[in-house]
Amino acid sequence: MKNSGQSSRPILIAGPTASGKSALALALAQQLGGVVINADSMQVYRELRVLTARPPIEDEARAPHWLYGHVPAAEAYSAGRFVMDATAAIARATSEGLRPIIAGGTGLYFKALLEGLSPVPPIPDEIRTKWRDMEKANGAYAVWQVLTERDPVMAFQLEPNDGQRIVRALEVHEATGTSLAEWQSRPGVPVLAQDATIRLVVMPEREEVAARCDARFDAMMAAGALEEVGALAALDLSPDLPAMRALGVRPLLQHLNGELTLEAAIERAKTETRQYAKRQLTWINGNMRSWKHVSTQEMERIDRDKMAFINW
Repeated sequence: MKNSGQSSRPILIAGPTASGKSALALALAQQLGGVVINADSMQVYRELRVLTARPPIEDEARAPHWLYGHVPAAEAYSAGRFVMDATAAIARATSEGLRPIIAGGTGLYFKALLEGLSPVPPIPDEIRTKWRDMEKANGAYAVWQVLTERDPVMAFQLEPNDGQRIVRALEVHEATGTSLAEWQSRPGVPVLAQDATIRLVVMPEREEVAARCDARFDAMMAAGALEEVGALAALDLSPDLPAMRALGVRPLLQHLNGELTLEAAIERAKTETRQYAKRQLTWINGNMRSWKHVSTQEMERIDRDKMAFINW
């Protein structure tokens, strides 16, 4: 059903992992004549359908799904690239008369859509490689010490063991001669105006989220997550790539390498997922207070009440 006569405002759906965002997005897409646009930084990777809980093929057949599995694991997808991809997808949806329904668990992606990204210039590959290699060889604390000398403002904002962000600060400072803190203070250009969107956060109870995380990982294992990680390992990719840091990849790799029993690997993966969900909840509570919170009970009304649920 195409969107005719109804509000065409894009719908944004956020929430912690395993909260049911994809199911809500699919239901709304079917009811409103919409397309589900991915806003999850791991569901973009082609080789990780099972372990990132990408919508199954049968759901993709029920409504259009865009920006899922369109990037090889050998590439490092970024928030900047997401903004470009999402901007094009929203424009395409609008031109085709489809309601954009943007769903995912990556808070930075929603922030980028609504507030824009800091206008940091592209970093030359040789500078990026230089600092990544230095961090790998000497550890996060060593490069943090370098940062304290070159950019003490950013060093003060970062934990000494946060290698990824320290390297980012160093490469930006070297490439531009300007602190990343200064770049971050410069406003970006929003893709969507907040008052022109409908913003939902799926928020089950905290204990329910933990149980859902555990149950979903069991389902992933039954659906072939271990085999998927084995195929990923066969690609011999750099462990620094984002796809290699997807939840569950590292412990399952450790099992395949003989370092952990399968039971220990599963438990470690579940623990990682629960901890990640807690961090997402903290971020949501701090950054999405103005969004409409949707409870599990409200989600259950979608099938029962149909359009009555979406009284906007």
